[in-house]
Amino acid sequence: MIVKMKFVTLTGPRDDIDRMVDKYLSRYDIHLENAMSELSQVHDLRPYVQANPYRQMLAKANTYCSMVDKVTPVPADQLPLEEAVELVRSLDENLTVLAEHKAELEEEQAKCDAQMASVKPYVDIMDEIDDILGFEFIGFRFGRFPKMYLYRFKEYMYDNFDTILQECGEDDEYVYCVYFAPHAELHRIEAVYSSMHFERLFIPDEYRSDPGEAFRKLSEKKADIDEEIADIDGEMKKILIQRAPTLLGAQTKLEALARNFDVRKMAAVTENAHEQFYILCGWMSEEDLAALRRDIAQDEKVVLVVQDNDAEIKTQPPTKLKNPGLFKPYEMYVKMYGLPNYREMDPTILVAVTYSFIFGIMYGDVGQGLCLMIGGFLLYKLKHSDLAGIISLAGVFSTIFGFMFGSVFGFKDVIKPLWLDPRHDMVTLPGVGNINTILVCAIVFGMFLTILTMILHIRNYAKERNTEETFFSTNSVAGLFFYATVVFEIIMIFSGHTVPAARVFEVIITLSVLVMFFKEPLTKIVDNRKAAKAGSGQDPKKAREKDKAAKQGGKEAPETENEIFEGGFPMFLVQGFFELFEVMLSYFSNTLSFVRVGAFAVSHAAMMSVVLMLAGAENGGPTNWMIVILGNLFVMGIEGLIVGIQVLRLEFYELFSRYYKGDGKEFVSSFEK
Repeated sequence: MIVKMKFVTLTGPRDDIDRMVDKYLSRYDIHLENAMSELSQVHDLRPYVQANPYRQMLAKANTYCSMVDKVTPVPADQLPLEEAVELVRSLDENLTVLAEHKAELEEEQAKCDAQMASVKPYVDIMDEIDDILGFEFIGFRFGRFPKMYLYRFKEYMYDNFDTILQECGEDDEYVYCVYFAPHAELHRIEAVYSSMHFERLFIPDEYRSDPGEAFRKLSEKKADIDEEIADIDGEMKKILIQRAPTLLGAQTKLEALARNFDVRKMAAVTENAHEQFYILCGWMSEEDLAALRRDIAQDEKVVLVVQDNDAEIKTQPPTKLKNPGLFKPYEMYVKMYGLPNYREMDPTILVAVTYSFIFGIMYGDVGQGLCLMIGGFLLYKLKHSDLAGIISLAGVFSTIFGFMFGSVFGFKDVIKPLWLDPRHDMVTLPGVGNINTILVCAIVFGMFLTILTMILHIRNYAKERNTEETFFSTNSVAGLFFYATVVFEIIMIFSGHTVPAARVFEVIITLSVLVMFFKEPLTKIVDNRKAAKAGSGQDPKKAREKDKAAKQGGKEAPETENEIFEGGFPMFLVQGFFELFEVMLSYFSNTLSFVRVGAFAVSHAAMMSVVLMLAGAENGGPTNWMIVILGNLFVMGIEGLIVGIQVLRLEFYELFSRYYKGDGKEFVSSFEK
């Protein structure tokens, strides 16, 4: 269900906003609206612009809290603001010096790492690089190859050039090499290497004389730096651990103060130079509003105004869903399609019942249903996953229909079916012949669901006073009369009964079709009469002026504003014919779409029969229980996923599309709880 909301306005002395928010407003869920936008017609207002003084201090507190283990914090309400700020400030002074020294060491550490990386690959290939620098006729290049390109180079190009390649080492991506080539050919060969993504590296001059010794000294230097950084980290952590409980309490305190201070972004202030007031606007539940009223009853500095006239409220009320715990996981599916707007019906409970019911029919098995129910419930309790909760409730209905179909992990001889066998029970329909009973039941079930969604459609649009969608459209009163009458006649005919008062039903069908065909002109006529009736109570002088203006235009006012047949009557007939044809086709296709409910019930039984046949359970011989177990797991995984998607498709395309818009605005509390 959708929580009832009230639009409230809070005002008081400008300098009192922090006290009011901290003492009263932060204790409740309120969806704040921008007061400047909501009160745009009010003069002498300006935004409440002020920099948040707690943000910088909170950022420092967050940094330091991330460096300590979680401990029991000092309660934020027992920690004065001055003490919280002073704690963070003193820690910042003490730790900044250590942090700056650590940053210098880390910079030196990074340099050391880079130097070691450039020297390490070549430590084992030569004692002194200077020996090859004096070659008169031979040039060389240090560098690295991506592993993939090195293989291609050696396979297709290496033997065609006067070069010697020496591999020196490798890591996950690269092979480090040095190659030699005659000075006369060096430029041409260098271009060939470059074309194969050879990346040249340069060894610093100070490490050329003895790479091995250089690498050893660099390693020792890095170890000393690492040890010094570890000492600084230990000293910083020691300081923080001593103050950890108070620090965590200060963090909570600063978070609340920073969040409360940000309320100013949504506030407006009066521009009166002598006496200034803040103004806050937002939506609250009726329950929270009653509690807030009790809190501020004796506070003379806070004024609360509740706006009951919806016409004067510019913003759409936000939607806050509140459903019983059993159905709450299904809010996930509703939000996937779109939140209901505040005037709509919350479809969560209907989705929960229909989704679980249809899933149970399509996936009826006692054993597998119990597995889904228990597994989903445990996962929901441990991980709080909405999908697990949906699976658990769907498993309940799968178990119920497992008893109805007489199936336990696919075995048909364990229990007797309470209703029917999806694969073998048939029914004879006049003019059709034998057809599977479960398919017929699925179509009839779909018909009644369609009628239900039409009733919900009428209810939703009647609240909005939408004439066309309430009375004349496909899913309105006219559509309901047409579809329900046709369904009644089909059921009577196929059940072997004579349709009573057939002429009356034919008249109802004909009139319903005509109303849907002429829905647009009928809507305009009704709306014009409503407008004329509403205008009859206006001031006589204004009415005379309106009539005079209409006559000067050469037409009566309603005809000028709204022509009955837009585009002319012939165009209306052509367009109306094709629209009506599409409507009739949609009635048929949407109803037939529910055949999949019965088809999957048959499919599930057939798949389990195949599993039992492969296991030898249907031949009277020894049963291979490993195949039974693996087969059940396979069917539970694959068909469970497919059935879940197919049921969701029915919900969205066959049911939601008829009565649900889902264009609501989510309720977002300005104060996290």
